[in-house]
Amino acid sequence: MSNLDTWRSLLTERGTDEVVTKALVRDVELPGGAGTMALITLDNGFDHTKPNTFGPHGLFALNGALSEIAARTDLAAVGVTGKPFIFAVGADLKGAASMAAREEAQAIGALGHHVFRRLGELPIPSFAFVNGAAMGGGLEVALHCTYRTISSGVPAVALPECFLGLVPGWGGTQLLPRLIGPARAIKLIVENPLSQNRMLKGAQAFELGVADAMFEPADFLEESLRWAARVLTGDTVVARDSHEDDDWDKAVTDARFLVDMKLRGASPAPYRALDLISMARTASRDEGFAAENEALADLLMGDELRAGLYSFDLVQRRAKRPAGAPDAALARKVTKVGVVGAGLMASQMALLFARRLEVPVVLTDLDEARLGKGVGHVHAEVDKLLAKGRVSADQANRLKGLVTGSLTKDAFADADFVIEAVFEELSVKRQVFAEVEAVVSAGCVLATNTSSLSLAEMGAALERPERLVGFHFFNPVAVMPLLEIVKAPSTDDATLATAFAVGRSLKKSSVLVKDAPAFVVNRLLTRFMGEVIAAVDEGTPLETAEHSLDDLGLPMTPFALLQLVGPAVGLHVAETLHAAFPERFGVSANMAKLVASGKPGVYLPDFSLDPEAVALFEGGATPSTAAEVRLRVLRALAEEIQIMLDEGVVAAAQDIDLCMILGAGWPFHLGGITPYLDRSGLARPRFLAPGVASVPA
Repeated sequence: MSNLDTWRSLLTERGTDEVVTKALVRDVELPGGAGTMALITLDNGFDHTKPNTFGPHGLFALNGALSEIAARTDLAAVGVTGKPFIFAVGADLKGAASMAAREEAQAIGALGHHVFRRLGELPIPSFAFVNGAAMGGGLEVALHCTYRTISSGVPAVALPECFLGLVPGWGGTQLLPRLIGPARAIKLIVENPLSQNRMLKGAQAFELGVADAMFEPADFLEESLRWAARVLTGDTVVARDSHEDDDWDKAVTDARFLVDMKLRGASPAPYRALDLISMARTASRDEGFAAENEALADLLMGDELRAGLYSFDLVQRRAKRPAGAPDAALARKVTKVGVVGAGLMASQMALLFARRLEVPVVLTDLDEARLGKGVGHVHAEVDKLLAKGRVSADQANRLKGLVTGSLTKDAFADADFVIEAVFEELSVKRQVFAEVEAVVSAGCVLATNTSSLSLAEMGAALERPERLVGFHFFNPVAVMPLLEIVKAPSTDDATLATAFAVGRSLKKSSVLVKDAPAFVVNRLLTRFMGEVIAAVDEGTPLETAEHSLDDLGLPMTPFALLQLVGPAVGLHVAETLHAAFPERFGVSANMAKLVASGKPGVYLPDFSLDPEAVALFEGGATPSTAAEVRLRVLRALAEEIQIMLDEGVVAAAQDIDLCMILGAGWPFHLGGITPYLDRSGLARPRFLAPGVASVPA
């Protein structure tokens, strides 16, 4: 039995719901007498909302097309492009998640290599015309070709595998470093995926050397074919650096240090990717591709991939269809927004509303100085966007014109949506809403950005409490994707629908949350922090407790997180939750001393521990080991999540995970928090069904 027969038997007989990407071939006569090109168009038969992917059947389809092309003697070249707006976005992830045996994982790696490398090993040159999004295996298809063009309108070029717990397994780790050098390749393969899965635009990919030529979208294919003809006739010569003299060891060592800083060894995928990039300097294609097959097989059969795919599904699907959201048809139109307060958070919100909704936004505050500072901050941020080329001069002027200030709330009279961002004190917020309700229309939504206070208590004195809704942003507002939309007992469906509609317009991922103390993210982070601080209060060395959870690869350590949010804010939320749940949430006297000292946290500007701040944490006589602190924290989180689910704070455990991924940076490779607790055996009962976000038993 041939390798192809073996792979076909392993990969296609189990049955799959794969949407097959076909390889449609047509002959194109190139200009200038350059000859005939067999042009392959990758197309799964759907529009751009369902991108081309490669499962086993799609790979065999492409292989069949290449076999027909290889048998011909009349061709000058072969080209490959995608359907409108899409080149290809990689492997069929559903199929990857369903693999139950390592031999299947090895087979999909070997099949992908076998098919893709044929493009670079035909007796005629091959051209990739990247007309749209090219990610993962889609980009690897292009890398196997002899030459590449790219459209300036391509929105996404990436190798996101490390983000999901994989490595580029169809040639990416071997071909890309040789094409653009190890440092630039590491940026695409490791750094960008670990930086919130950052994507490149077409022009950026061209600047890095991923493509040999770039053309405008309107006539991209025509210009690409003309360029290919000139290459074939010798009128255009493509010169590339060999990168043999690049310092590969330094590039890999520097990247390994950055990965350690981010993950502290928690996820194997980026480390395997760096190993593969390192060997690309001297390995033959056969050696390099075989190593990719082994790495792919190991990772495909690991929990990290399943967890990463679970996270990906939450962010791509559940976040776009929020559980419990009312009918969107009930949403009211928002033509003007009011923001109470002109501090940093309020200014960030004002700019976001203006950019995304493109409606007038008016801020209010107590005096001209504060108001001027807030509006000035918005205008300064617009100038930064202009300097970076993110907005045009006309757009910048329009944004500045949309954001204004007023010393009176009368400016809200014609607003449809007013949000407060004032001091986190219930009496202050009650007074604000009383003043706002006196001037706004009957249909105006009143939103609060509170991070922990009760909406029911906040709206108790309102004439129309049904229009009050929680609209909790995370800092920095422009960057953090989560929006906790909080439903008070009296909030009506029209108000809630309007809040979700605004959230969508702001390009945020919204999760419906019950009116409960600190909602989701802050409640869990406060429980998390509370257990760590309690261990220090009991006598555990601060540095031991601080690094007790390093092996999870969290975005920052507990006391670094405390420094980011500010000790005063952390203490306030702890006090709020202590008042609600005194048996589970404590208030640390040492934390109170840190706040009273005025210090920003326990770290100095150079990120070393501040001895004076550390000395404020007077410890008891019962220290714990790092392992004991870690277990204590995880058990507490498992307990708190189960209580929250029992209370109906969110619809399901998946919403807890979505909140922690998008609002707290909980790592994708863990699958959020509940799958990790399930896999650790700390959830009793399990939060998710067996096999969800983990390898089936």
